[in-house]
Amino acid sequence: MNIITSSDSLADACRSLASHSYVTVDTEFLRETTFWPKLCLIQVAGPDEEHIIDPLANDIDLTPFFELMANQAVVKVFHAARQDIEIMHHMGDVIPKPLFDTQVAAMVCGFGDSVGYENIVRKLVNAQIDKTSRFTDWSKRPLSEKQLNYAMADVTHLRVVYDKLNTQLETTGRASWLKEEMTILESPQTYVSEPRDAWKRLKFRARNKRALAVFTEIAAWREREAQNRNTPRNRILKEEALQEIATQTPKSTTDLDGLRAVPRGFGRSPHARGLLDAVSRGLKVDTSELPDPRQLHTPPPPGIGPIMEILKVALKIACDRHDVAQKLIANVADLEKIAADDNADVPALKGWRRELFGNDALRLKHGEFCLAIEDGEAVMLPRDTQAFQPLLANSAD
Repeated sequence: MNIITSSDSLADACRSLASHSYVTVDTEFLRETTFWPKLCLIQVAGPDEEHIIDPLANDIDLTPFFELMANQAVVKVFHAARQDIEIMHHMGDVIPKPLFDTQVAAMVCGFGDSVGYENIVRKLVNAQIDKTSRFTDWSKRPLSEKQLNYAMADVTHLRVVYDKLNTQLETTGRASWLKEEMTILESPQTYVSEPRDAWKRLKFRARNKRALAVFTEIAAWREREAQNRNTPRNRILKEEALQEIATQTPKSTTDLDGLRAVPRGFGRSPHARGLLDAVSRGLKVDTSELPDPRQLHTPPPPGIGPIMEILKVALKIACDRHDVAQKLIANVADLEKIAADDNADVPALKGWRRELFGNDALRLKHGEFCLAIEDGEAVMLPRDTQAFQPLLANSAD
């Protein structure tokens, strides 16, 4: 096991790794007390070499590693890559390309929804991962040999997983499905956290536009504070406090300290002025440009429930038939939108997903298909309207 703690050693390793067609990559990080993840360890392997990089080593320059991640000639293989890529985008302004995420590949190959790495390794590598080091504090030094072996196993097993999943994708003709998914992970927009959009991740409870305007401004203020101070959002202010501030619109530090959900003494903190300024901006917003808060969480149209239940069955049938994870095709919110709108902007009505499920879902919705049980299995069949006529006539009587 090669543990890299110097810039020169890292540069040498990355030159060697760049000669391979692919590398497997994983990271260990902490983020319980920070907004941005703290990178503690990088594991990377080629077909016949493996390295552990210590990003906490004194004066180590990670530039060669980030250059390797940007090297278009080398496929970067991760499992559940999003958080790893978020770190690299933040620290090195780089997004690994081209990318192969084995978690997504496994869903495309029928391993189920969000299949865990341990399960994939057990099925494809016939190996068992020792989980006893899972909750290691990766920022502590020195790390034990057991901890390092645990970390390294994540990328050594990944070589076999990648080889087998890649072969299966090519054999089944589904490599293009995975490539479509990877474009999302490879897009910089996936990792942008715009403070102006922070309120959209929260559930706004008030019912008037003015409160929404204030809520938007103070949520953006909290997001900027969390990023700038590198601390979790809830350590700035909890969501409950944002809700109360949006409805009560405090004008002074005394008003702030009078709110139940605001921490005692917050009005005397150096950050109170910025929050009050955000409230003031919200009070000046032209509310005609804002959506009606009552429509942000609109309940589904009446009668749509049974249609959704039928679409759920249809989704399961389609995914079982094609051996692909349901989560990759549609979630409950997507099915609700399809039930309400034939032109819903959802992945299930685009590309390969539409061919696999979306078209049949719309046919089912409009009575061109029906659900049936055939040889003990649920199936979707073209509807025989003539066969249904006696039933419809009896129903009318």
